[in-house]
Amino acid sequence: MKDQSDLNHQEESSIAEKLDVGNQLESTDNTSQPSTTSDSEQIVDHNIEKEAAIRRACDLRDIDALVAYATSEGGFLRDNVRRLAYLGPILLQCDRDPDLGAWNNLPPHVDEDQVQLDVNRSFVYYPNCSDSDLSLKKNELSDLIKQMLRHYPMLCYFQGYHDIVQVLLLVLGGQTAAPAVTRLSLFRIRDYMLPSLSPTVRHLQLIPAIIDRADPALRHHLSEIRPFFALAATLTLYAHDIQEYSDIARLFDFLLAREPVVSIYLFAAIILARKKELLEIPEDEPEMLHFTLSKLPCPLDLEGLIYRAVQLFDEYPPESLSFGAWKAIPPSSVLKTSRDTIAKQTPEEAITLFEQQVRHLRNEERREMVVGFLWNHRRAIGSVAVTVFIAAVSIWIRKRGLDTPIWSYLDRFKSAFQVHSSS
Repeated sequence: MKDQSDLNHQEESSIAEKLDVGNQLESTDNTSQPSTTSDSEQIVDHNIEKEAAIRRACDLRDIDALVAYATSEGGFLRDNVRRLAYLGPILLQCDRDPDLGAWNNLPPHVDEDQVQLDVNRSFVYYPNCSDSDLSLKKNELSDLIKQMLRHYPMLCYFQGYHDIVQVLLLVLGGQTAAPAVTRLSLFRIRDYMLPSLSPTVRHLQLIPAIIDRADPALRHHLSEIRPFFALAATLTLYAHDIQEYSDIARLFDFLLAREPVVSIYLFAAIILARKKELLEIPEDEPEMLHFTLSKLPCPLDLEGLIYRAVQLFDEYPPESLSFGAWKAIPPSSVLKTSRDTIAKQTPEEAITLFEQQVRHLRNEERREMVVGFLWNHRRAIGSVAVTVFIAAVSIWIRKRGLDTPIWSYLDRFKSAFQVHSSS
């Protein structure tokens, strides 16, 4: 099988493509009826027209048209077309970004050992190539990740990041993918590269809020299940779970064309599509429900799920979700700062937002520590607080000459409270 990167500069003629696709369609149909041949030709003609329209939209930088094509059946159809869209400013807006430049002499990132461990076990399901080609791919993948991390050392690597990057590597090829990897990291999955995963968990809280709006009965059935089951899929943009390259590439068309929060809506669509299966599992078996939800169904009806995710997003936009789920997302989160997919943002702006997120995260951690301390020592603190309060009231009363007989009552109350607290 040809190396994926070797396809970067190859363009099949429309006639050859038509014959190839037509033969594939015929091979899947055992009934060689004239009507089937006609239908196949119509599909091929439609795809040829769609590809031409996508190319025109890329030339015109027509993002609305490209979003529509990425959402419609088949997405961007094939990798040669994806390269135009992914590298253009339409989706990742990286064709005008400056090159990252040399990186080998930059200080190593603190997570590079883990990077190498993950790279060693990458490309499990695809591509189907020789050992030498696979080794080359792994070296390219390692270089892409290390290059990005060394240029932006504040970002924290997470396990599963390599799953995302390997898809971009296969679609775009080698160093061509570098600007796309950088822009995706800074503007779409930045929250996942913070020092803590707690912001990621906050993303997941949107899932039950969406289900609550779309299907309250199903939400009630799953009320005892926390949405950690969606962590692996959403954290890796589903690249860790989907085993077919054609499927994950097509899904990336959709995810990269839409704002980042749509990935969460997609998981909600998956849950709703499994309603019958989930309702058959008793509510008092939360472990089984969690296990079922943590495994994506196979095969996935990608086109149906994409349509449903868009429908959910349109009917229940983030601002309308219950439980304050959207309000709990910090203003500097990618879910809020990347809502406008047309707006051009610079890496410097992303770094500033990242620093804001880190400060917000540290403040939350300190607040949780204080609350935890107060809760763990609530009995002693309560006794001290009441003692201080009574002393202050006593001084106020005495200064006004009102200390008889109220003072004696306050002393009794103080003694009684201390006895109760000590018990």
